[in-house]
Order: sequence, then structure tokens, then C-alpha cells
Amino acid sequence: MRKGSFHTLVVGSGAAGLACACRLRAAGIESVGLLTEGLNCGTSINTGSDKQTYYKLGLSGETPDSPVLLARTLFEGGSVDGDVAFAEAACSARAFMKLVELGVPFPRDRYGAFPGYRTDHDPVGRATSSGPYTSQAMCRAWQTELRQREIPVLENRRVVSLLKNEERVLGVLAWSQVDQSWEAYLAQNVVFAVGGPGALYLSSVYPQRQKGGIGAALRAGALAQSLPESQFGMASTKFRWNVSGSYMQVLPRVVSRSADGLSDEREFLRDYISDPGELYSLLFLKGYQWPFDASKARSGSSRIDLWVYEETVLKGRRVFLDYRRNPEGFSLDQLSREAGDYLARSGVRVELHWTPLERLRQLNPAAIELYKRQAIDLAEEPLEIAVCFQHNNGGLSGNLWWESPTLSHFFPIGEANGSHGVRRPGGSALNAGQVGALRAAEYIGACYRARENLEAQFESALEAEAMRWENFSAEPEGDWERERRELQERMSRAAAHIRDEELLRKAIPEAWEQLERIERKGGGLESLVNLDLALTQAVYLEAMLYQSISGVGSRGSALLRREGIILPEDEAFRGRVLESRYLGAGKTEHHWRPVRSLPSGESWFESAWAEFEAGKIYQKSNGNL
Repeated sequence: MRKGSFHTLVVGSGAAGLACACRLRAAGIESVGLLTEGLNCGTSINTGSDKQTYYKLGLSGETPDSPVLLARTLFEGGSVDGDVAFAEAACSARAFMKLVELGVPFPRDRYGAFPGYRTDHDPVGRATSSGPYTSQAMCRAWQTELRQREIPVLENRRVVSLLKNEERVLGVLAWSQVDQSWEAYLAQNVVFAVGGPGALYLSSVYPQRQKGGIGAALRAGALAQSLPESQFGMASTKFRWNVSGSYMQVLPRVVSRSADGLSDEREFLRDYISDPGELYSLLFLKGYQWPFDASKARSGSSRIDLWVYEETVLKGRRVFLDYRRNPEGFSLDQLSREAGDYLARSGVRVELHWTPLERLRQLNPAAIELYKRQAIDLAEEPLEIAVCFQHNNGGLSGNLWWESPTLSHFFPIGEANGSHGVRRPGGSALNAGQVGALRAAEYIGACYRARENLEAQFESALEAEAMRWENFSAEPEGDWERERRELQERMSRAAAHIRDEELLRKAIPEAWEQLERIERKGGGLESLVNLDLALTQAVYLEAMLYQSISGVGSRGSALLRREGIILPEDEAFRGRVLESRYLGAGKTEHHWRPVRSLPSGESWFESAWAEFEAGKIYQKSNGNL
């Protein structure tokens, strides 16, 4: 077995992981390593939308903004810790401006201000974008910085297990695809930036190469929070991409066809709303309100997601967006004032001889070219869509400095960190990832710089852990693809945006049984991925059932049914956070705790200066930072 050592090892190479590695080196940590399945494999560098949003502190216009106001918006999303929300807000401008200095082309006016627009759950217009590939531009900029700082990158490796003692992380055990062997790395600190569990659902907009990896952290006893809180929304399926923003605002035809994808085409939305003005105004709103939202499922725009779900999942048909001609009954005069004004101010004509494609070409031509690069011509063919798993608001727990409360020296950042709660402004995840990278690097540089003698403990942990994986070495004649599809179908059936308590109860024992089967059979890399996903699935399902029987009801991006009845939300739970932990041997524990309060934001300069100079800003208080 090959072994190595780093002061701090960053696992994952998305926008958050890259940023943290570079910031660690800038903080004077010389021995920094980046371990990844591939620099071009993750979500950050492979995904986007019509104009992928970065949500930040307002830096333009006359609307007042401040870290307090931004933190309040994040906090009011529900089940969000106030101290973390305030840190995300207070460090927002610093993180954003670093990206600007690295060359990410966020638009600014002639005076240097950065104009914004409103995104979902955003009251004032803090969002910005560099186009459909904002997170990709962020990754490219950080990769350039990574090379300039000569930080070593270990590609084609997947972390399978965290090595630890009772209190802290000691390093990682990884599978190398380079020579099909095990590798172990001792580390004083591990920054875990593995992204979300992209392969957990069958209907998913995550890139195929983003599979997730938090199962290793769950197995090591890392605390998780808000696991049931995910986002779902309509996305194309032939090429995985969110059909948000302008894709909906130009008002394409929404049609369904039979299971063959060719026959019996119908504009099925007219079955639910006969008034074309009301229907197409609702469709326009999906651009703003793209994620499925339980609060908009009875009378708002999320009804469209439900109708698409009914058409695809319950009726077995296929749904397409067709930009080649206008929908039935379309007329500018019948649109809501909001929709008509938006299109007019954007220079988009809504006359009948303009097709949705022509409107899209005027509003956002890059949105058309994006699909052309994937051999999909919107002028020649309709775009197949489904309601897909898009983002995990929950994940691993972190404190004010993004360190795990149950595993010291372990820092989950990016989407692997579950800081977002019930609902978040669109694009806030990109800000949270950059702030988490900054905060983790700063804390490691200030408090965990010294090297401890961990070799003996590391070897002991490695010896014990290596025995667990003896039957995972070479891919057997097996059926890992069948196992993968089985768990994905289970999650899409029982744990997507429409959840039924009876189905959750049935799915849980099936998930644990599958986990045991995969572990017993062994295999190679894909079986190791399945094992990680299977444990993640089981813990998620247990958390969802616990949330259901707690009486939370329907909230965020999930409608909850019990005996066929949709349960209303109990809003009292917005002031609590669901924490989950895997105990081993098929057992989990879950409990609710009150959210940590939102700081006032008022600091007397002289006192703050003194505390900063003395290093007191890093001290723990009442078990938290």
C-alpha cells in the first residue's frame, strides 16, 4: 500500500475545494495536497443554468444592504444557524472580490459597480452571473491559481474511508485508479469538499461523473444536519441541465408524448388551466421560481412541476419543451403585467410571428448555443425534461469555522456542508462554498498550524480500517450497475419532491439490506461508490422518516403525504435543525435542536480590534465557535 503525508489534505476539486487549497497555501501552510477523482469530474465545473447565479452582498444601486440584512435573508429560509448565516454574509464581499481579482468575468458598469438581479427567495436583487458557466469559470480561475502555487494534485483517487481516533481525523484511505491499489495519507487536517450525492437519484441533473462521497464521513461518525432538505426542479434529461430562467421566460410549448417519445403529442397543461393568460404567466414565473416549492404547489408556479410529475411518473408519458412555435392560445395581451414588462424591458417582442426560439435568441443566445455544443439543436428538436434532483441543502454539520462538531480537524465545505436549511436564495450555494473555503483555511492557519505526532495513531487506524475493505480490490463479474439503479429508483420513488410516509417505511429496510449485500459481495471502484451511496441513502431515508413522524409536514422542496393526504407544514420546525448521525451496525440517531441565534452584527471597533489582535475570535464558546 502506498502511503503519503500532508499537513492538510483537501478532498474534492470543485470551486470550494480549489479555493480552500489555494487559501491554505496563501495562509502559509506549505504541505497542502488536493485529492480528487478528477479536476474535471465534479458538479462545479460541469453544471450551470441559463445564467448561473452567484448570490452575494448587494454591491450596486440604491437599495441598502449589509451583512446583517443578507444574513437575515439566509436565516429566514428556515432551519439555518444564525452564526453561520452571518459568517456567509460578512465574508461574502471578500470572497466575491477574490473571484473578480482572479479573473472571473462578473459584469460591472462603467463606474465599477456590480449590478444585480433578483433570484428565487431573494428580496432585493443581490444575484449576479458571468453567464451559464459561472461555477465553471470559478473553477478555471482557481485551477490557474493552484498551478501557480504549485500545489500537488492527486487525480483518479477516491476517498473510501476517513482514518481517525476517538476525537479527531488522522487521514484518509483512498482507492487509486492509476494502478488499481489502495493508498493512505496521513493528515493533520482534512478538508472535505466532495460535493453533493449526485448519483443518489435516478432523475438527477447532476453530471454523470459527480457521484458524491459523504458516506465515508457518515461512517466515521461525522454529524449531519438537514438531510431531508434537497432541491428539485425541471431539467433536461438527454443533456443534464436546469431549464430555469430564460428557458421558461420565453414561454415554450410544453407537450407530452406517449412512452415512445414520438406519438400522441398534446399540450397537456391546458388540461389543468384553460385560461391561456393565466397558464403562460404561471409558466413565465417558473424562470424566477425554478425549484419546486411546497408552498407554491397549491396555487403557485410549482403546480407545473406537479403536472409534469403526474404526466411522466404516474402516466408513463414523456414531456418536452418545444421552442419551434408558440403554445396554443398564446397572446401578449393575456400575459400578466410582470411577464409582459419583463420581456419588453429585455427587448423581447412577444408578437405571434416570433417563436419561443426567437425570443430566447434575443433574451439569452448563449442558452441556445449551450445545447448546440451537446448536439441538441432547439430549432430542430424539442427538449425532453423531467423533475430532477438538483441540490442538497443538507449535508455534514460544521460550526462557525466549518469544522465538524463531532470530528475535530475535519472541515466539510461546499455542498457537502449542510448549512442551507429549508430554502435558500438561488446562487447562495456558490457564496457559501467560497466562504467555507475561506473560513476553514483561516482557522487551520491560525489554530491548527502546528504538527502533532500522529504516526502511531495513524498506523493503528489504518490497520483496523484496511481489514474492512479486503474484499474490495478487483471488479468481479458482478452487477454493480443493477445495484446502482436499484438504489436510485428507490430514492426517486420514495424520497424525491413527493414523499409518502408509507413508502419511506418500506424503503428503509430495503436500503439497509442492499447496503449489507454490497458490502458482502465486494468489488472494485464502482462497487465502492455503490457502498458509499447505499449508506448515504439509508441514513437519508431514516432522517426523512424521522422528520415525517415529528410532524414537520410539507416544506421546502418536498410534499409529504400520509394516507393519501398532503400534510401542511408546521412552521415551528423552521426554528429547529434536524441532526442525524450514523452509529454503525445499521443504526442511526436523530434529534431536533434549536437553531443558533442570529448575531446582532453590532461590534464596537476598539473591542473587536483587541479580540482580533489577541486571537480571541477563534476561541470556542459553549461548545461552539
